[in-house]
Amino acid sequence: MATTRPDDCVLVIFGGTGDLARRKLYPALYNLAVDGFLPASFQVIAVGRRDFARGGFRREILLPSLQTFSRRAGDLARKFEAFAAHLHYFRTDIYDPQGYTRLAGLLEQLEQKAGCQNGDPDICWGDDNQPGINGGQGRGRNNYRGVGSNLAGDPGRNRGEGACRGNRIFYLAVAPEHFGAVVENLHQAGLVPARGWQRVVIEKPFGHDLPSAAALNRQLRAVFSEEEIYRIDHYLGKEMIQNLMVMRFANIFFEPVWNNKYIDHVQITSTETVGVVDRGDYYDRAGALRDMVQNHLLQLVTLVAMEPPANLSTEAIRDEKVKVLRSLQPLDAAAVSKNVIRGQYGAGAIEGQAVLPYRREKEVAPDSLTETFVALKIFIDNFRWAGVPFYLRTGKRLPDKVTEIILQFKSLPDILYFKEYGELQPNVLVIRVQPLEGVYVQLNAKRPGNDNYIVPIRLDFCQNCEVGVNSPEAYERLLYDVMRGDATLFTRWDEVEAAWRFIDPITAAWAAQEPPQFPNYAAGRWGPPAAQELLLRDGRHWWQEEEWLPEPG
Repeated sequence: MATTRPDDCVLVIFGGTGDLARRKLYPALYNLAVDGFLPASFQVIAVGRRDFARGGFRREILLPSLQTFSRRAGDLARKFEAFAAHLHYFRTDIYDPQGYTRLAGLLEQLEQKAGCQNGDPDICWGDDNQPGINGGQGRGRNNYRGVGSNLAGDPGRNRGEGACRGNRIFYLAVAPEHFGAVVENLHQAGLVPARGWQRVVIEKPFGHDLPSAAALNRQLRAVFSEEEIYRIDHYLGKEMIQNLMVMRFANIFFEPVWNNKYIDHVQITSTETVGVVDRGDYYDRAGALRDMVQNHLLQLVTLVAMEPPANLSTEAIRDEKVKVLRSLQPLDAAAVSKNVIRGQYGAGAIEGQAVLPYRREKEVAPDSLTETFVALKIFIDNFRWAGVPFYLRTGKRLPDKVTEIILQFKSLPDILYFKEYGELQPNVLVIRVQPLEGVYVQLNAKRPGNDNYIVPIRLDFCQNCEVGVNSPEAYERLLYDVMRGDATLFTRWDEVEAAWRFIDPITAAWAAQEPPQFPNYAAGRWGPPAAQELLLRDGRHWWQEEEWLPEPG
């Protein structure tokens, strides 16, 4: 995890006009450039099928993307042109082998500072109506000299030499069913192996079960080594998730109590107020279990429950995460029926606005049995966590958008203050991931006054609450790590495999059960009633977001 500067490289984004590129990738790259984290000769090739008029990619895709989604949009007037000079649009169909041959030629040009040849209109156009590979200023062969990607203004890194040394990153921002074709065409066209290093970035879902994930992995491994495959989970790029390991292993007072002797249970919640938006077709095939639990929530479990690694190297950390996944207590059909709750939202209201039921969302089957909510109780069978339940929940159309990890500690014996004043509030540690980022600790203390009344008090740190604090987006950190070759925040194949081995029995048990009576919770509620019963029968309850709000005054 040592900090190293990224090498010069070319990033090729397949799906360069898609939603992921526009909402996440281009804003992240621009923010990195403005903050001075990109190498001077960094170049981006956006691959898509759309045929833009001259300058159309910049006007219709790039600029609106940054205006809408960048946290540094206020700098666009001064810094957009310099950034855009490093982005190049390449038009082709990802299934056309000849397109990859032409793409190889463009890569060679960029890596050798060659610029465009013959004004190929299939590459892209400059904004001054002259063809050029930069989709920008039409400066032809010298379009990236003197620009540099360090928009922060470091003169030592702003010379823009343009050579990318044959280092290539291929980002597959397309649907998983296209991964195999893209990888095979890259290989057949000689785009890999590269002269320098090469890396491929894969978005979830990585398969829909273990057999499909294994088949996809074989396709990737036919061209790339495991060390060159970066399976992205954007949750791991969030600031407080990165902070979780630091808090655990850089503070002496956490590790002694981070075990089943002191911790009563753990809650991990990740909820959304939105529905499926424009992902109805994908979501109706995936559902909340595959879309959220198999990757995001289980990754959070590993970070909470892992043992201290031997060192801070990538593989040492990943080794400990895999041990947690392999220690998950398997869920048979009886355990699934008892400890896994699924739900689907019906009509309701979010923030006072009426919303449609899931079955009336765009591209969703009118009789869909896809779950939009999952809550489950799991156990980790090792010496540290034996007997401590981990409660996970995720869902759409819930009252709040929140991701947080809650560790509730055991109560003290019924002596002293507990004997005198009755049941007191438990000590709780809350790690807030989004929208607020920070750490909250709940303690018991005497209320000021003469009545000796004991109340819970809050020790609260919020790292993005102050005016002017704007934390980097998850994709900024993850893209930066790909360029540096740091795979710590990416999932290794054996992590993916172990997660699917845990999830597949749940889907198999569901398939054998009677069809669920959906919808079973109204939009704007905290899931079906059975999700509350899951904890109530253990004498516990879900901590809700409103319980962490400051008291009035």
